[in-house]
Amino acid sequence: MKPFASDAAISRPKIPGYAWVVFALTFGLLISDYMARQVLNAVFPLLKAEWGLSDGQLGFLAGIVPLMVGLLTCPISLLADRFGRAKSIVVMGLVWSAATLLCGLARSYDQMLAARVLVGVGEAAYGSVGIAVIISVFPKHLRATLTGAFMAGGLAGQVLGVGIGGAVAASHGWRTAFNAIGVAGLVLALAYGWCVRDARISGNAGEERVKLSWAGLKPLFAGATLNCAYVASGLQLFVAGALPAWLPTYFVRYYHLPLAKAAGVAAIFLAIGGVGMILCGVASDRLVKTMRDRARLSAAFCIGSALLVAAAFAVGTGLPQLVLLGLAMFLAASTAGSAGSMVAGLTPAALHGTAFAVLTLANNAFGLAPGPIVTGWLADRVGLLGALQLLPAASVAAALVFYAASRAARQATA
Repeated sequence: MKPFASDAAISRPKIPGYAWVVFALTFGLLISDYMARQVLNAVFPLLKAEWGLSDGQLGFLAGIVPLMVGLLTCPISLLADRFGRAKSIVVMGLVWSAATLLCGLARSYDQMLAARVLVGVGEAAYGSVGIAVIISVFPKHLRATLTGAFMAGGLAGQVLGVGIGGAVAASHGWRTAFNAIGVAGLVLALAYGWCVRDARISGNAGEERVKLSWAGLKPLFAGATLNCAYVASGLQLFVAGALPAWLPTYFVRYYHLPLAKAAGVAAIFLAIGGVGMILCGVASDRLVKTMRDRARLSAAFCIGSALLVAAAFAVGTGLPQLVLLGLAMFLAASTAGSAGSMVAGLTPAALHGTAFAVLTLANNAFGLAPGPIVTGWLADRVGLLGALQLLPAASVAAALVFYAASRAARQATA
């Protein structure tokens, strides 16, 4: 299948100031989204001690949010495309922020699980709708860069959620950590509703309303290249989901660090992951011109990730492991920008919100949801180190699917 707009034909118009306002607010809410999601990981040791939880139960608390995202992202994104993306984003932010406050009020594992389900409901379509809003107000030649930068906001949120959450929890208790992040999210959601209007973002995009029919949605799954991009992106994010969830606990158990210091060290590695996501997205924009080349570059990123993760957890604790782990984190989410650019280039603009919802579904179904859950389940059986040593298998699988995407792209343009 040929892309809807070839890279060679893309013009480079001036970027309006309003676009940067939209980007800043949407990026800020994404940070809030992931802070609400990841603050839990910083307090794993406290919850384990207070409620006597297993690693499997902790992993399920972390994984239930991306699981709900995977289940609900497509229907909610489709409704957002139909009835207004900006209004939908405000509602999402209010829901996940209120649910985060409920996490701080939880008195048992079951109550915490119910609150985490609501966090997932609120966050379900934010990533897909948010990036659709951003690419609607920016030129097409910045798609991979913007996708990588926007998704790096997720890792920035993880950094802040783990770092700030761990520090606040260590000094004021884990409930205060949830409450602080919940209040900040409510403020950002209200600010977004004040500044961003559907009329302005839809006007810039020149899009038609989505027709709620199968015929209108068929372009979302048209062609092997597009479908492989969905699956491969999700498989690589298995690593990007597992490492942020378990690194704070890993540093507590194997480096014998106190909680606040372990969370701070883990936050540094998550920041490295965010930098890698952005720079790899920029590299995809600047170094490649075709869908085939984007897929091949993504496959190379996946192989690099597999080798570095394997090496990091093969050596013992110490400086060499930390260096290798930093390099591994740099590539953990390296395919986000190129995969997002492939999806945007292979689907019509009017369906970009729903197209990114399908990508989000794949990312969560194959990676972000099972990553922490499966790792926690394995940790109960083979230890946390043994579970982390199995992560490279996901990256190898992702590389194979990206390679299949490159072959399909070559055949489509032959």
